[in-house]
Amino acid sequence: MTEAKRLFDCIEYHLERKPLEDMLAGKEGGQWKKYSTAAVKDTVDKLSAGLLSLGISCGDMSAEGRDKVAILCKNRPEWVMLDLAVQQIGAVLTPIYPTINVNELEFVLNDAQVKTVFVNDEELFLKVLSLKEKVHCLKDIYTFEHVPNAKHWKEVTAMATPELIAQIKPVADSITYEDLATIIYTSGTTGTPKGVMLSHRNILSNVMASMPCFPPGDEMRSLSFLPLNHIFERMVTYLYLFRGTSIYYAESLDTIGENLKEVQPHMFTTVPRLLEKVYDRIMQKAMNSRVPRKSYSSGHIVLPRNLKSIKTWVLCIILNWPWPTKLYLVNGEKGWGGILNVSLRVVLPAR
Repeated sequence: MTEAKRLFDCIEYHLERKPLEDMLAGKEGGQWKKYSTAAVKDTVDKLSAGLLSLGISCGDMSAEGRDKVAILCKNRPEWVMLDLAVQQIGAVLTPIYPTINVNELEFVLNDAQVKTVFVNDEELFLKVLSLKEKVHCLKDIYTFEHVPNAKHWKEVTAMATPELIAQIKPVADSITYEDLATIIYTSGTTGTPKGVMLSHRNILSNVMASMPCFPPGDEMRSLSFLPLNHIFERMVTYLYLFRGTSIYYAESLDTIGENLKEVQPHMFTTVPRLLEKVYDRIMQKAMNSRVPRKSYSSGHIVLPRNLKSIKTWVLCIILNWPWPTKLYLVNGEKGWGGILNVSLRVVLPAR
């Protein structure tokens, strides 16, 4: 492959250059489950074939004719694999925030004419199931977690046959740079949610334009915790994939600290509000530990090495509060500072 033109090209990009043993990873049963590039490719193809078996397709290749698949789910490897699987058969993934209220969910499913929904767990399964009689286009609901009386997502991969898998490539080859890749709905704070249609070009152009800003190095790991439902983290995900960076998905926002220690990532993306929370916690710990006032100044904070409550690391935040530009974690051994071996550029949406 000389040049990527579609988001799902990232898999072939990986395979041709340097396949990873941990292209994607998520926590299952208290342990990190890693998916190699080859395993991701295999699962994505089987998912695509299973979706074809369910009647999900590109239709006449128009925006209206392409079948829509929705996902209500936390960040996990299966989220990305479903995205890739839907894309390469010309269908359209419509991500929906799990916290959406039932009335707005009904509107989005009907407006997008969603045929199949994938959800994370029982709570979300029941939420979507409660609307099935009101959303006549909805045919199937699948869960990523095992849920009583619900169809599991692996039932879709089990539908794959060699004949169905052979149908994928001709469709994938017909998809162009300008074709529709996803529909993302607005939050609805100014009225009913509105579907924003984004092409492969819309997202991939941002991915490639961001490449020169990417930290140097190979075999790097990232930790993902911002929601994939938002285009920011989703674009960054494809930046990681095309760059050959492993992606580990945090269990939740509450476990970020623990997951950082476990994964020891070289980078992650964040937003000001999360950094504010980190800042507040550090300041509170520092105050409780009797840190000398002279350790603080208006432009940055440096915590001394003898602060036992946060190990032996030093955190230095350089910011024009509340809009941080860089976060450096340095001089550490067992805390965050021992994890990031490159400076972390905090990428922010345009103000």
